[in-house]
This record gives sequence, C-alpha cells and structure tokens, in this order.
Amino acid sequence: MAQGSQSDSSYIADLLRGPEISFSFEFFPPKDEAGEEVLWRSISELEPLSPTFVSVTYGAGGTTRDRTVAITERIASDTTMVPMAHLTCVGHTAEEIGAILNDLEAAGVQNVLALRGDPAAGPGAEWVSTSGGFDHTDELIAYIRETSQLSIGVAAFPEGHIQADSLERDTEVLKTKRDAGAEFAITDMVLRASDYFDLVARARAMGVDIPIIPGIMPILNYQAMSKMVELSGREMPQEVLDRIEPLRDDPAALRAEGIKISTELCDELLEGGAPGLHFFTLNRSKATREIFAALRCNQTD
Repeated sequence: MAQGSQSDSSYIADLLRGPEISFSFEFFPPKDEAGEEVLWRSISELEPLSPTFVSVTYGAGGTTRDRTVAITERIASDTTMVPMAHLTCVGHTAEEIGAILNDLEAAGVQNVLALRGDPAAGPGAEWVSTSGGFDHTDELIAYIRETSQLSIGVAAFPEGHIQADSLERDTEVLKTKRDAGAEFAITDMVLRASDYFDLVARARAMGVDIPIIPGIMPILNYQAMSKMVELSGREMPQEVLDRIEPLRDDPAALRAEGIKISTELCDELLEGGAPGLHFFTLNRSKATREIFAALRCNQTD
C-alpha cells in the first residue's frame, strides 16, 4: 500500500491531488507534562509511517489556542511531517484570528482546518457570538483566504451535523464552505462506509468537488466510544453493536474486535474510492499502527 504522497509542496490541497492514497493522523493538545510526553512519543512512533499530513485540534470554546499553535509549529520545525492547525470561530475576534494566522505562517505552517467550533458548553449548546468575530465557517474561510496563503480544509459529517435540519441542508452548508475557498474536507468519525459514500454522492450532486477524507476512530473502549457517538448525535450501527456488546466485559477481546472492525471499515472505504483515511489517534499510536499494518498486509494478499 502506498504511503503519503511525495511532493515538493507542503499544501495539503496539493498533496491530495497526487495519485497515492492519503494517510493522516490527528492529535490534540495535552493538559499536562505527562500528556505532553505521551503526545510526542506517539508522534515519533507514527512519523516513520510517512503520513501525508497530521493535524492538531482546538479545544471547545477555543480553550487550547496557544497549545494548538505551539504543537503545530513544533511539528513543522522538528519533524518531517506536514502539519495542519485546527482553527475555530469560537471566542475570537477577526483581529485575534489574524494574529494566529500570522504566527502559523511565520512558523512554516501552511495548512489550517477552518471550523465554526463547539461552544465552551460543548456540542449542541447554543451558539454565542463574539463581537468582531465570525458566526459561520464560510466567513472564517473567506477571511483566511483574504489574509493568508494557507491551504484550507473543513469538516464534513457522514450523517449530517447534529444541528442540521436535514441532510440536504447539511450538504448546502458544505457547499458554502467550498464556495468560500475550502480545498478539502475531513469527516467526523465514519461509523458505516455507506454513510460516507452517501455523503460524497450528495456533495457531488450539489457541485462540491473537493476531496472528502473519511475520519476513522478505532473502537478500543465500549463506554468511551458509546459516549463519543452519543455526543455526535448518532447511534452505533446495530451490526457493530452485535459484535462488541458481547465483549463489553472483556476489554482485551473488545479491543481486538474493535481493531478488526476498524480495519474492515478502512478496507471498504478505500475499495470504494475514498482518497485516503484520517485517523483520530487520541494521542496514542498503537491502534493506528496496528490498523495501518493490517491494511498494508491486506493490500498484498
């Protein structure tokens, strides 16, 4: 299986135009020194896989702004990997966002994932406007496009955003982001391959022609995964529940089955034409490396 695209460009939009499958990993800013050690150990363990890019998330309410920027800058300066910083509208004025963009570009970061972001109260909470800021992702994208040279990605939702009135409306929002200047999209965690393919079909029918990369969240813990699915306003597919519920009191067996389920999902997505895979690592590398190795083996069977 091909690894990350080789290109002189560090713009993700350019890397995704290559013929090779894209593999990317997502990290989040840790809260303390112990978490920092885990993060950088995971980064060093995943770097040999030559990912197309890696991304660093932004906390709810913009709470990890400085750490997101610092980690992304360090990846740019101290590793061979192409970094992307998440950036949200929450709690920031246009002037503050402009300063962040300047810091990123000065550090050699060339990519940003533009998001409206979750309010500090969490997903589904009422949106609170910031005076002098932006209320919608397309406004943020237009500002980034006007004031920087960054390559811009956005989020997409396999079963629709939790606050979308309909799948059609959700797709319309994706189109407004594309029209504002978004060059690629990364989805929320995909629970069924058919949900991803349906999203792509809706997007293409509406004229959204940018690459849409499926997000992968390995099932390693029953309670943690159930909670994440609930927060996204969805339900775990019954065919997945049938396989993991009997194992909920056997953590090792559940983890092994979860890795198997995730690997099967990745295979189905790639076989169906997905341009790549984006792994939500939770700052741990082992599960991602296991799935990656299984995919490489499957490719040579």
